[in-house]
Amino acid sequence: MLKSLSTLALAASLGLASAATGAAFAEEKLPYSDKAPFSDKAMEILRTAVGMRTAEGHGNVPKLAAYLANEFKQGGFPEEDIHLLPVGDTAALVVRYRGDGSSGKKPVSLSAHMDVVDALPEDWERDPFTLIEEDGYLFGRGVLDNKMGMTSLTTNFLRLKAEGYVPKRDLIIAFSGDEETGMVSTQALVNEYIELTDSEFVLNADAGGGALAPDGSVISYNMQAAEKTYISFEMTVTNPGGHSSRPREDNAIYDLADALTKIQAYKFPARSSELTRAFFKASAPMASGDLGKAMATFAADPADEWAIAELRSHPEYVGTTGTTCVATMLKAGHAENALPQSASAVVNCRIFPGVGAEATLNTLKEVVDNDAITWRPMKDPVETAASPLRDDVWEVLERAVHARYPGVTIVPYMESGGTDGMHFRSAGIESYGISGIFLKGSDMFAHGLNERLPLTSFYGDLEHWYMILKDISDD
Repeated sequence: MLKSLSTLALAASLGLASAATGAAFAEEKLPYSDKAPFSDKAMEILRTAVGMRTAEGHGNVPKLAAYLANEFKQGGFPEEDIHLLPVGDTAALVVRYRGDGSSGKKPVSLSAHMDVVDALPEDWERDPFTLIEEDGYLFGRGVLDNKMGMTSLTTNFLRLKAEGYVPKRDLIIAFSGDEETGMVSTQALVNEYIELTDSEFVLNADAGGGALAPDGSVISYNMQAAEKTYISFEMTVTNPGGHSSRPREDNAIYDLADALTKIQAYKFPARSSELTRAFFKASAPMASGDLGKAMATFAADPADEWAIAELRSHPEYVGTTGTTCVATMLKAGHAENALPQSASAVVNCRIFPGVGAEATLNTLKEVVDNDAITWRPMKDPVETAASPLRDDVWEVLERAVHARYPGVTIVPYMESGGTDGMHFRSAGIESYGISGIFLKGSDMFAHGLNERLPLTSFYGDLEHWYMILKDISDD
C-alpha cells in the first residue's frame, strides 16, 4: 500500500533510457527451468496462494498461513520450528531452518507478505484469483506483489531441506499478513515475537529487482537499502458558516485553498545520503542526455541547482532528492446553500531519512502561515535510517545476479514508498530488498488490473533465491 513508486517501475525507467545507449545485457540463460527440482511445487504453491483472496476483509490470510505451515511440516520441518501466529484478523508465519551454528553468526531473516491489494473480478480480463498461464505470462492478483516472493522463499526452504542441506547459520522465514494495510502483523514479528525473528539482518523479497528493456535485454539491478518515512497530515479549517446568500470575508474553503496553493508551490530542500549519491552515480551511465548528466552532477555535488532542477523534472526521481508532501484528499462543506463550516485536506508526506516527521510538520505550518488551521497526524510514523551497504550482503547479491546476468550493474537505492523492511529497521535489524524478479516497465501491473509475471521471472526468481540462501548461510 505504501509504495509511491514501485521498485520495478523505478528500475524500468532507467532501463528504457539505457536501452537507447546500447548498455543492455544479453537475455538471461535460465539455470532454473520447468524441469528443475521443485519448480512444479513452486507452481502449485503459487496457484494455491493466488486462489486465496488474501485482501483485507476476506479473512483468508490465516488460511494461507495454515496452508504454508502444513507444507513446511510435510517438507520435514519440525513442528517446534513452525510458528503460525494469529494477529487480529490476520496472521504471520515464522519458520526456522536450523543450521549447525558453525559460522558463529546470528540468523538471517527472509521477509515477504501473504496479503494483497484487493481486485474486483468484474474489472479484470481474467479471474484475478485464478492463476492463468497465457502467452509466456502468469496472470493473477499477487503474482508480483508479493506472492511470488513468498513462493520462492517457501519453495527453496523445501528444496534445500529435501537436498539435505545444513546451513552454517539459521535461516528464518518471516511472512507478514497485512503489509498492504496496517502492517500490524509486521510490527508483531519484530516486537512481541522478536525472539523468533531476531537476526543479523533481513533480506526482503518485496523490494529490489531488475529492469528489462523493451526487447527483453537486461539493463540494471536495484537493491533497496532505505525507505522514506510515510505519514499523512489532515489539515482542517473551521468557520461559523452561515447562509450562502450572505458571503463572509473569511471562508473555510478559500482559506484551505490558499494553504494548499502555498504547499503546492513549496519545494523542500534537496537532500542526499551516501545511498542516494551511490544510486545516482551508478545510474548516470545508464541514462541519456541531461538526465544522465544531472545524475552524475548531483552524485558529485548534491547542492548543484541545475542538477536538482533537472532531476525534479522527472517524477520518478523527485522523491530521491528530498522530502515530498502532496495533497491527496479533500472534504468541505455540508450543504450547497450554506457557507462551509469546515474544510479539510489530507497532505501525504514521504520524508527523507533523518529529517523527521515533526520537523516536516513544522515546515508545512511555516509555509501555510495560518494559525487558524489545525493539523492532525493520521498515523504514527515509523522513522528509520538507511541500512549500511554491507560487503557480505552486497557480495552474495552480486554473485547471484551475475550468475544470471554477468556484469550487469547493481544499483543501491532508497524506496520512496514503504515495505515491511521499515519495521525490521525500526527494531534494529537492517533490511535489504533483493527480489529476483526482472521486469519490463510495460509489465508492471502490481496493485493494478491484470497483474502479471513473466514465466522467465518465475523461474529466475526461484533460482535467484536458491543461490542467495545457500550463499548467505554457507559462510
